[in-house]
Amino acid sequence: MYVIAGLGNPGRQYEKTRHNMGFLVADEFAAAHGIDVRRIKHKALVGEGRVGGEKVLVVKPQTYMNLSGESLREVMAYYDVPIENLIVIYDDMDLETGALRIRKKGSSGSHNGMKSVIYQLQDDAFPRIRIGIGTPPAEDWKDYVTGQVTEKEAPILAKAVKEAAAALECIITDGIDIAMNRFNTSRKHEDD
Repeated sequence: MYVIAGLGNPGRQYEKTRHNMGFLVADEFAAAHGIDVRRIKHKALVGEGRVGGEKVLVVKPQTYMNLSGESLREVMAYYDVPIENLIVIYDDMDLETGALRIRKKGSSGSHNGMKSVIYQLQDDAFPRIRIGIGTPPAEDWKDYVTGQVTEKEAPILAKAVKEAAAALECIITDGIDIAMNRFNTSRKHEDD
C-alpha cells in the first residue's frame, strides 16, 4: 500500500494558492484514477483506490499546513505503512516556478509543513515531490505562498501539477529511480 499525501491548507480562500500545490496534485492524481477523496478520517480527507495493481490511499490533511504531520502520523500508524511507501507532495519556494524535484528522502528545507511531517514521523526517509513556485518578490513570503497564482504562473503550474501526478503513478508502477530520471526538471523560461 502507498500513502499519497498532498500538503495544503483547507478552505476556499486557499484553493488556488501556491501553498496548495500538494492538494492540487492529489486531486489530479485521484481524478485520473477514479479515487473519491471526500471521506474524513485521521484529520484528513482520504480516498482509496488501486494504481498499477497497488492499493493507494490519497490523503489531504485538514490540519492546516504547519500541522500536517499530525494527520500523517495517524495515517501511517493506523495502516502500518512502511515509511518508504509514503509519498509527500508540496510546494517549494527554492525551485523556479513549474520545476519538479523528486527525492527518495531528505530534510524539510524551509517548508513548515514538511518540518511537521518529519517531526511527527521521526523519520525523513520517504519519497517526496516538490513543485517549484518561485522565489517571492520583495513581499512577505507568507503572503506570497498563500497568495493567488498569477495569470502568467497559472499555465506553468497547471502543467507541473499534471506532470507531478504522472510522476506519482510512475513511482508506484516503475519505481522512484525511473521517476526521478523521467520527471526531475529545471523549467526553462521559454517566454523570457
